[in-house]
Amino acid sequence: MDDTLNVTYVTLGGHVEVHKYRYLYFVIMFTIYILIICSNSVIVYLIWVHPNLHEPMYMFIAALLINSVLFSTTIYPKLLIDFLSDKQIITYQACLVQFHMFYSLGGSEFLLLAAMAYDRYVSICKPLQYPTIMSKTTISIFLVLAWILPASQVAVPAGLSAHKNLCSFVLKGFFCNNTVYKLQCVISREQIIHDMVILLNVALVPVLFILFTYTRIFVISYRSSKEVRKKAAQTCLPHLIVLINFSCLCAFDVITVQLEADFPKTVRFIMTLQIVMYHPLFNPIMYGLKMKEIHKHLKRLFFPAKIK
Repeated sequence: MDDTLNVTYVTLGGHVEVHKYRYLYFVIMFTIYILIICSNSVIVYLIWVHPNLHEPMYMFIAALLINSVLFSTTIYPKLLIDFLSDKQIITYQACLVQFHMFYSLGGSEFLLLAAMAYDRYVSICKPLQYPTIMSKTTISIFLVLAWILPASQVAVPAGLSAHKNLCSFVLKGFFCNNTVYKLQCVISREQIIHDMVILLNVALVPVLFILFTYTRIFVISYRSSKEVRKKAAQTCLPHLIVLINFSCLCAFDVITVQLEADFPKTVRFIMTLQIVMYHPLFNPIMYGLKMKEIHKHLKRLFFPAKIK
């Protein structure tokens, strides 16, 4: 605590032998961060420049990939600075900003996947009404809500936490997730209830909606022609795989905080890295390889000589 400046500093205690391996950590994470930015940006660029990709499904994919870059940027710059610093510290106010960005963008991920599920449902189950329902106005509303709703809801616990008394100044992590609550002297019942409401609104309800929607799609596709079943499999499976991957990582984030005493520091460090490494790289690989039209444009971009 710096009384002269009235600034509270928090030590990020989740690093493992950072003084010994600082340069190795830096090179690996910097390389991954550049790969995340480049891989996601390439697909967003392809969607932007090719008119045949200016469809709702691809617009939502582009939004999801932009969200991945923003999500990574919330963590990586500070993480890279910490690797090269003598002390891994952050002001409590900056920690709450990182906390807010981390969970609001995580919530946006679920809402964007829910919007994509609805788009696939209308496309496959109501093809004649698709152009009318999935208009530019509808897409714009979905995109705005996907970013505004989580941000506005997560702002409440972040704002309330700014006025809490702290009994600890060492965070058991290398970035500010909900381990921030462990710093506070008292976690009120109202705070827990509010967090559960947020979890319900931006994660559980969207996941249930997505599962219900894809169940309906697969039931209707099963009763339809082979062509409809093929279309459903090609466009829906990548979204489902991304959903399962992200849901597992989010569940792990909650579990590690609740059972932090049972996790060795090294295990917690490695597993927490998966949240910020694996998913932002997984999205562009999944959509780049599994979405036929995007894959076609990727091949033309990187191997023009082989494409006639």
